[in-house]
Amino acid sequence: MDELDGNAAAGLLQEIFGTEMTVAVATCASCGAVAPIGASGLYAGGPGTVIRCRSCDGVLVVITQIRGRHCVDLMGIRALDMPQPA
Repeated sequence: MDELDGNAAAGLLQEIFGTEMTVAVATCASCGAVAPIGASGLYAGGPGTVIRCRSCDGVLVVITQIRGRHCVDLMGIRALDMPQPA
């Protein structure tokens, strides 16, 4: 599976969170690296979408869709600094 830039998840994240999330800054729960979601690695396809830390390759976010609902796992993010609405 090819790695994409985290910005490729912009539309999906907007649909789920209702705001621009690629500029949200995540702290990796595995290694403590701090970076915008858009700078993370993205693996799409398969059973879902996986966003990984570029520093340690730890899983930050997993998004799947079950029976028409998005299921979002953020366990790989220790802290998430959201952008302020414009």
